[in-house]
Amino acid sequence: MAPQAVPWKDGGGPPVVAFGGNALLPDSREPDGAAERAAEFAHAVLTLMPEDTGMVLVHGNGPQVGAALLRVEAARDEVPISPLDVLVAETQGSIGYLLSRALHNALSGNGMKVEVATVVTQVVVDPDDPAMHNPTKPIGPFYDPSQGPALEARGWRLVEVPDKGVRRVVASPPPIDVVEIDAVVQAAGKGRLVIAGGGGGIPVQRRPDGSLVGVEAVIDKDRTAALIARSIDARGFVILTEVAHVSTAFGTPNERPLHEMTAAQALGLLASGEFPPGSMGPKIESCISYASATRRPALITSVAGLRDALAGDDGTWVVP
Repeated sequence: MAPQAVPWKDGGGPPVVAFGGNALLPDSREPDGAAERAAEFAHAVLTLMPEDTGMVLVHGNGPQVGAALLRVEAARDEVPISPLDVLVAETQGSIGYLLSRALHNALSGNGMKVEVATVVTQVVVDPDDPAMHNPTKPIGPFYDPSQGPALEARGWRLVEVPDKGVRRVVASPPPIDVVEIDAVVQAAGKGRLVIAGGGGGIPVQRRPDGSLVGVEAVIDKDRTAALIARSIDARGFVILTEVAHVSTAFGTPNERPLHEMTAAQALGLLASGEFPPGSMGPKIESCISYASATRRPALITSVAGLRDALAGDDGTWVVP
């Protein structure tokens, strides 16, 4: 079974925790739902806070960017259209604010004086990566197929979804560098809670002269979180998702929980197609890369299952 104690008491850099934007998506009937979910998350994440250093939080932003794209399209005849990299930056700020406030309140309520800082984070991607030439990540709303030619005239790639219409797809290349990594390390190393790499980071490419330019793409937040964790030699890496543990044959009568697997075993299951690329695949891949690079275990679980996972009663550990 899994380790019985939080595995980042042995030193190393600040732990890294990643979680999805769905964790903060408010119910349409409860406009304040995002703030409430942020508060719930804040209380849960305090169980991961080391005594001698800070921590890095990396959040998703899929639902929030989708909402931003809806607003952009609704107002496109009135105001200039914001490119995708700018929308990622906007959601980094808005989600970072919600989290910062919730964490500040949770920390204060526990008598802890810990500064929370949000770093607007640019993440470098390779413009020649094959993913840049094969857009697969759906974003934004669905459109009537009759609008397809006009949308493609704007340079969009579209996919058709039966019974729903057409939808834009963009590239989702792997991250190769975090521009502000030194600022993240300095802040977290001095005991701060640092929110960084939101939405996988603002995608940019580095020109030969060293300057940066925004890219119309999105980056998987789990991959960026793993990159940050490897870059700072994080003493722990946790991915919080909607399920308390990983399973094989998920959603079928043959579903079986996986509470621990080696990086090699996880790689084999990943290669066999057990974990789809659009859901659990990037999480498993990220845990493999972290465990292999640092020789420390990584954890996948839910906010509700976190305490049981840390006690060894639930969750999925990927060990070296």
